[in-house]
Amino acid sequence: MISVAMITMNEEKAVEKVIRDLRVVMEGLDYEILIVDSSKDNTPVLAASLGARVVRQFPPKGYGRAMARALEESRGDVVITLDCDDTYPAERIPELAQMVLSGGCDQVNASRLGSKPDAMPMANYLANWLFSFLARILLGAKFTDLHSGMRAYRKAMLRQVEFDPSGPALPVDLLLKPYLMGYRIQEVFIEYRDRIGDTTLQKWSSTWWTFKRIFRLFPLVFRKPAAKPSEAKWTA
Repeated sequence: MISVAMITMNEEKAVEKVIRDLRVVMEGLDYEILIVDSSKDNTPVLAASLGARVVRQFPPKGYGRAMARALEESRGDVVITLDCDDTYPAERIPELAQMVLSGGCDQVNASRLGSKPDAMPMANYLANWLFSFLARILLGAKFTDLHSGMRAYRKAMLRQVEFDPSGPALPVDLLLKPYLMGYRIQEVFIEYRDRIGDTTLQKWSSTWWTFKRIFRLFPLVFRKPAAKPSEAKWTA
């Protein structure tokens, strides 16, 4: 099974389109659409009416804890994360899922940054470039987009890796920690589109947490996995 997992907060302008698009591209596949929702608007009602499995997390507990719950609640062998604002190409999901299901890798990072997207402000683009540069210098991680909201994860891998859901920027840990543990991660480039609705990004808090997560992972550079990646469980 493929789980398409999203976290939502007041996405009623976009949720119907996103779910309808998902149902089209996933037709004929064994899949579920899971939403962890902290909305005050009609987002969860609309999502449920279109067949999504909605898990309410209210009052909100923050991005990291919502994403951690989405990954935990997902029932599929592969979990595809997606922002519920129409910025990511739903039509690429079967391809990303197959890359994991075929055994070729444990995670696929769908990078928005093959070049600067028109939909991304220059300040955001430069910040993402800086984060990637720092991760390459300190950790040897040659990824271009540490904050992509679109990824494919092998569920068995997620069960073996312990993450800290506190604070923003959890996608940084979700990419870099498995990499440092020796899991197989591939990166592909995708189109990034204009969002529907208002952004909820907290830029300064996310920036601080990104640096914190990168530096906190630095000691793992000097450690070697004590077991094969499929058997290892590390704590940073």
